[in-house]
Amino acid sequence: MISLFSGLITSKTRIKILMRLFFNPNGSAYLRELANDFQVSPSHIKEELDQLREAKLLVSNKEGRQVFFSANQEHPLFNELQSMVKKALGMDQILNSMISRLGNLQQAFLIDDYAVGKDTGIIDLVLIGDIDKTNLVDLTTKTERYIERKIRTLIMTTDEYKKNAAIFNNRPQFILWKNKLTN
Repeated sequence: MISLFSGLITSKTRIKILMRLFFNPNGSAYLRELANDFQVSPSHIKEELDQLREAKLLVSNKEGRQVFFSANQEHPLFNELQSMVKKALGMDQILNSMISRLGNLQQAFLIDDYAVGKDTGIIDLVLIGDIDKTNLVDLTTKTERYIERKIRTLIMTTDEYKKNAAIFNNRPQFILWKNKLTN
């Protein structure tokens, strides 16, 4: 993941921050949260956040005593950086393969850590529709090798999802794909 950016950006911590905040640009994080997640000192995180904010790649918002940072979606390079992050995390590979090979896919979304941009090595993926399970196993195996991450899938029919949608309440979600005919 980091190797894609390491030639362009020399700080691994800065890369991790960009990966986290540009993968899910509607999310945000605060200094101590990032320090804990990346196991880096808060002073080092602050230095990186300040540089990214100075470059106008991040914006900040103070809420109480916390300062939350998020991707600057108005930055001229926002779309390119977000595309690079998705490629580095392998999401483009997953999405392209899913749509073309899984059958009648209605919706695909990430939940939990990856939905907020935390690269924990385990991707929780929810697939809704009439999914070809044989192709899913093949796709998952090949994609896991390619992106060097474990993919856990939850498959639900549209009816199952409607009946059990509440289990996803209060859990981070990031929609990867939604059939235009699906509401």
